[in-house]
Amino acid sequence: MSQGNQPHGEIDERHSTLLNNSNAVRAVTSAVEGTLGPKGLDVMLVGPRGEVIITNDGVTILDKMDVTHPAARLLIQVARAQQEKIGDGTTTATVLAGALVQEGVAQIIRGVPASKVVEGIRQGVDMALRLLSDRVRKIEGLDDPLLERTTYVAGRERQDMVDLVMQAASRAGMERLKDPSYSLADSIVALEKADNEVFEGILLRQKPLFTREFLQYSDAKVLVLLDSLEPDELDEEVLTTEAGFARYMDLRKVFAADLSRLSELSVKLILLEKGIHPDAEQFCLDHGIMVVPRVSRADLRRVCDMTGAVPVRRTALHKEPAALAAVLGHTPNAAYDDALERVRITCGDTGEKIVTVIVGASTSEVVGEAARIACDAASALQAAAAGGVLPGGGTSELAVSYELERYREAQKGMEAFGIEAVSTALRRPMSQILLNAGYNPLEKMEEVRASQIRSGVFSMGIDCDTGAVANYEEKGIVDPAPVKLHGLRAAGEVAAAVLRIHHVIKMRDTGGKNEE
Repeated sequence: MSQGNQPHGEIDERHSTLLNNSNAVRAVTSAVEGTLGPKGLDVMLVGPRGEVIITNDGVTILDKMDVTHPAARLLIQVARAQQEKIGDGTTTATVLAGALVQEGVAQIIRGVPASKVVEGIRQGVDMALRLLSDRVRKIEGLDDPLLERTTYVAGRERQDMVDLVMQAASRAGMERLKDPSYSLADSIVALEKADNEVFEGILLRQKPLFTREFLQYSDAKVLVLLDSLEPDELDEEVLTTEAGFARYMDLRKVFAADLSRLSELSVKLILLEKGIHPDAEQFCLDHGIMVVPRVSRADLRRVCDMTGAVPVRRTALHKEPAALAAVLGHTPNAAYDDALERVRITCGDTGEKIVTVIVGASTSEVVGEAARIACDAASALQAAAAGGVLPGGGTSELAVSYELERYREAQKGMEAFGIEAVSTALRRPMSQILLNAGYNPLEKMEEVRASQIRSGVFSMGIDCDTGAVANYEEKGIVDPAPVKLHGLRAAGEVAAAVLRIHHVIKMRDTGGKNEE
């Protein structure tokens, strides 16, 4: 029997694994595609104990979903990779990956070898990335109007969140925003019953030992101990001897002298990685020293960068006053905020400038979603500042898809079918945005295509409020270029991996042992 006369059942059996994987990918994609665009809706996530999260954030939805299918979990890796690298655009990346898998499967079912489709997808994605890169519009500075518009779009048109993020960016500075090691989104803190605020400094989640006695210090010296504040230890066996007990008393006297030295140096804030001895606790209470125990190593490092403190072990307390003074940091203000139940440490003139953004709301559910919106806006702003912007709403992808279509027509090999899959998948973001807005995607996308060809402007799209053709760049509907570029690259990699899977085989349990 020839291949052309094979029954449909035989074709399905031959591609059963591919179809199964494709259906799993489609199921994951459908969970987030309804959130895409300005008219996208929210998803309610319900936990095993009845806890509820209502969100529009793609990575939150995917991360909280109960997914066991291996191909579906591969797709979720796209969102996680996008979130870790860029911090925004997870939904678009997931939709693109799902569309690439769907179009690739369609070509393979037609009879095109999977290897040829995968190679064509790789070629198509590489060409699309080059075409998109050529269209990037660089951001000139923090006052560039497109930067705020990018933040507005990523912040789901929440002007209060946009104002917060823009204020934080202004204080951080353009040079800092372009530093790959810096993340503006990491500075966002969600707190119930707090007011929205941006301040230059750090909030510590740990409470000080004394919250009522000493609420605020000005021009405070800061000691950071990667240790506990207690006397040097002796073995219990040593204490059973008279000489050992004498040694123990000597250590207590040395410790008391160390504490007195801290008071003489006017130390007003001590941050500890571990705990504190009762004698030291009483001494600090008597001498007006704020002590914050159990601070994470990451927060201690940030405090040191900001205040100029040098983190030390408790043996450093035995040093002479001049040597000990050299490891102390300085902050203009250290205070316990009773309303927030946090310790505020303010930036000084020296050291690294750290910005903290407080996002507040009345309930945990509301403040959690507000913080996710602020994080998306902050990530988008930073990505745009570093890598420029492209017209949003799927307009850039649509323009590139038609260029790929023309390129595909000139190709002779079977890889052309993979390029065709990329061309078709690139239209999916705009198609889904229009569908979520209540329009017929086929009709409206033809209007956009005709307008782009007629005007020669690739930023033409559909106004989701009126349904009319509009210039997205002129309207300020733009996305960070790194979001689109990284999302497309990651989507192509995962799609290629899924399409090359011929069988799924469960591994036997080796009990965690490595076997040769």
